[in-house]
Amino acid sequence: MAFMVKHMVGGQLKNLTGGLTEEKPEGEKSEAAAQGMTQEEFEQYQQQLEEEKKEREAEFAQKKAERATVRSHFREKYRLPKNETDETQIQQAGDDVVLPTELAKMIAEDNQEETHKQSVLGQLSNIQNVDMDQLKDKAQATLEDLKKQTENCSLM
Repeated sequence: MAFMVKHMVGGQLKNLTGGLTEEKPEGEKSEAAAQGMTQEEFEQYQQQLEEEKKEREAEFAQKKAERATVRSHFREKYRLPKNETDETQIQQAGDDVVLPTELAKMIAEDNQEETHKQSVLGQLSNIQNVDMDQLKDKAQATLEDLKKQTENCSLM
């Protein structure tokens, strides 16, 4: 009801004054005024939003590059074909990608396990029905026997 009265009377008053005063309709407020800020505050706010967005994008690109580094590491380790998207992500990060410390520790542990598995004792432990402790004891006993025999040898 108030809208109808304002519309009817407001239009008549505008005609009487001759339209000398221009009023903005309520829908045409500036963005700053709509948020209760001055224009300068609004510009600073927009600039701050842009800076935060750039920082988030940079952090996201860094995380993507770290993940790509991990994937490329495992591709090299297991001799899988390389992926070009991973390489481009690493290059976009500026080649200063560092693995997280926890992940680097995990990779180092995996490498130690791999070197142990590649050794002779590691290969023997893969064979079923082999008791490593018993095998070590026999090897040590054999070495001790050889040392005793060489001590008793008159040639030595």
